[in-house]
Amino acid sequence: MSFKNFKDKIEENDTVMLYLSPQSIHVIKVMPKIVTRKGNEVENIFQTVYGALKVMDLVGMSYGAKVNLTKGYGYILQPTPELWTVTLPHRTQVLYTPDISMVLLQLDIRPGCIVVESGTGSGSLSHALIRAIAPDGKLHTYEFHEQRAKIASEEFKEHGFEDLVVVHNQNVCEAGFGLENVADSVFLDLPSPWLAINHALTSLKSNGRICSFSPCMEQVQKTCIELEKLRFLEITIIECLEREFQVKNISVADSELFSFDNDSVNNSLKSFRGFTTPLKMPGHTGYLTFATAPMKSSLSQEIEVVNGS
Repeated sequence: MSFKNFKDKIEENDTVMLYLSPQSIHVIKVMPKIVTRKGNEVENIFQTVYGALKVMDLVGMSYGAKVNLTKGYGYILQPTPELWTVTLPHRTQVLYTPDISMVLLQLDIRPGCIVVESGTGSGSLSHALIRAIAPDGKLHTYEFHEQRAKIASEEFKEHGFEDLVVVHNQNVCEAGFGLENVADSVFLDLPSPWLAINHALTSLKSNGRICSFSPCMEQVQKTCIELEKLRFLEITIIECLEREFQVKNISVADSELFSFDNDSVNNSLKSFRGFTTPLKMPGHTGYLTFATAPMKSSLSQEIEVVNGS
């Protein structure tokens, strides 16, 4: 259960991360035997591009330690939501750290919060939410696909999160969330999020926050129309694009375009420390639509006035 609590030594049944390079990180379950696709039980030996690793040799080692493989080496790391996001088994498309960090910030997720999430998918965002609400918060996550909900529930239990998360297998667009005025925030990752906003409002506390993740602007437009209709406030749409700045030595052949104080430097070729941006950068992932729920008392009064008229 190394996901929930940081510790110094690796124990049997821990989930660990084997770091080989930024592009090669693997999840390993520290157990003596594994079952092959043919159903045979064999010794747990993990194969990598740098050779094999006898997994049970990790027991007793310190997290962060260098581990020797048959053709190289790697590092054994404590699992975190960020590492889980880049190594998890994909059952659906997932949110990545740039979007996740913005969701946590804008929804004001903190220890003790009650958070509603739909849908669960592969559990990428779920792990970050659970860490943020620990040790006494609660995540209610909803997944309409029965098999995905079952697998997610098993993963959360394996990672030691069973007391922090409840997995619901239901279609929230039709059945709602089954909660009323208890949620501090609601996150929606649905094909038709506007169908669930009314149910989200029922679940939210006054001034609670909502976020909807959608890849298409048409989805955002329908979502915003529904948010305005239900008197949500501070409607904001954000797109996270990651741009890298690379610091390097830049050479300048034409010295007439630049002035240098040091005359001893070769005038035919000058260089200075500067930064450049890459020719390509990660593109669009999705739009994040945020809003604040209205005060429930004032909303009830408005509804009464409208019904009365």
